[in-house]
Amino acid sequence: MKFSRRGLMVATAAVAAASSAGAKPRPAAAPPAWTPDATELAGRIRRKEVSAVEVVEAAIRKAEALQPKLGAIVTSDFDRALDKARSGQISGPFAGVPFLIKDLDPYIGLPTRFGSRSSLGAKPVKAQTPFIDAYDRAGLVVIGKSATPEYGFLPTTEPMGFLPTRNPWNLGHSSGGSSGGAAAATASGIVPFAHATDGGGSIRIPASNCGLFGLKPSRGRMLDGRPNNKGIDLSVAHCVTHSVRDSAALFAVSEDTEAGATFAPIGVVTGPGKGRLKVGLLMETGTGLRPDPEVVQAVESAAKLMESLGHKVETTHWPIDGNQFGRDFTALWSTGAAELAAGVSKAMGRPADASVLEPFTLGMAELVRGLKPGDIPAVVERLQAAAKAYDTWLTRYDVILSPVLGHVPADLGFVSGDVSFETLQARLLSYVGYTPLHNVAGAPAMSVPLHWTADGLPVGVHFAGRIGGEKRLFELAYQLEAAQPWAHRKPPTSL
Repeated sequence: MKFSRRGLMVATAAVAAASSAGAKPRPAAAPPAWTPDATELAGRIRRKEVSAVEVVEAAIRKAEALQPKLGAIVTSDFDRALDKARSGQISGPFAGVPFLIKDLDPYIGLPTRFGSRSSLGAKPVKAQTPFIDAYDRAGLVVIGKSATPEYGFLPTTEPMGFLPTRNPWNLGHSSGGSSGGAAAATASGIVPFAHATDGGGSIRIPASNCGLFGLKPSRGRMLDGRPNNKGIDLSVAHCVTHSVRDSAALFAVSEDTEAGATFAPIGVVTGPGKGRLKVGLLMETGTGLRPDPEVVQAVESAAKLMESLGHKVETTHWPIDGNQFGRDFTALWSTGAAELAAGVSKAMGRPADASVLEPFTLGMAELVRGLKPGDIPAVVERLQAAAKAYDTWLTRYDVILSPVLGHVPADLGFVSGDVSFETLQARLLSYVGYTPLHNVAGAPAMSVPLHWTADGLPVGVHFAGRIGGEKRLFELAYQLEAAQPWAHRKPPTSL
């Protein structure tokens, strides 16, 4: 897939319009943001109010000051970033804006270490994907790689080979995973937004934990790859942001716009929609577990907000057997760990053990080794049936409203990879019960930062749509952002 300049030109025009002096102002009810979003920052650079060098230097200073507290960055690229900013050759809608690439994806000149001790000696790569190329063409200046748990397996970013990534709202809590480094760096103001990926909630969970907006695209929507029809591709890529407009503009430059694209491009969504939506409200997980009272309050408040905006909200129920789905998703997820363990074992010439892989990774690999030859095909067949059930469910609703997580942001160590496999499985069952179905179905979903606890922890609210329905979600997000702004909120650990 080659990158089309169509999305780049549309996004450039949209970002320039949004950041120009004559642009439509943000809602009057919104207090001024404590830090400019990427759209505003790009506008300031474009208007020569500040130089790209000054902006990148400021990001580096913030990174150096906050990294010891947050552990959000695993590889820095400060010298190359400054060279790029000084070159005068940057163009695109986000020209000169500092950015981070998640350390699950390759970026030319930097190693990809996947949050794992097994990859600590990795060499700088010489190639990257068309999706990452799109970021370069948008003018973003990469200052480094953001932290991730081992191969993105867990909903917290506490890899044993690196520093734990701490939540800037409370350093004793998790920033989420697997895009926890991206979320911590964005929420704290190191960068205005950052690359993120999502294979079971890994954009939405960190966004929820860190008070950010995080939208997971449909499978096949972005330049990260088209469906291969050989199984179930779970992971997709986008970003975490402070503002809806940043997410929408970056979406436009990285969606697949070439001939044969899975979906017709939506371009840049620039504001709320006018339609009234039918909303299905879920509170319990598919296994019948009820979330924490604080999470219940967040979702109930969001439902009332939706009704006040003219949308119709009614209780709905999961269209799947949650217990069977959970077992099947865990089995499919574990195949990645089994492949990893096999590859590491081959490279070392001996079985991979706890000196190179984390206990949870090894536990998943062992789970797969215990399966019979026909088990995984049966798992895939049942998950494909769950995806069809999701499609049918979404013919009755425009969006589904639910929690992102069963609890407020977890304490560090609660779901980390060194917890025993059986204990961790039980904790994950109650903590992460809302987000994986959308990866199996290939449907878009988003975490919207609509609630904070009394002691200052963010709690995101989850909205999911029909496959290919990102435009509707963006329009709803703009409406929610105008009705209940969040960008002015500043975490205690920030600059």
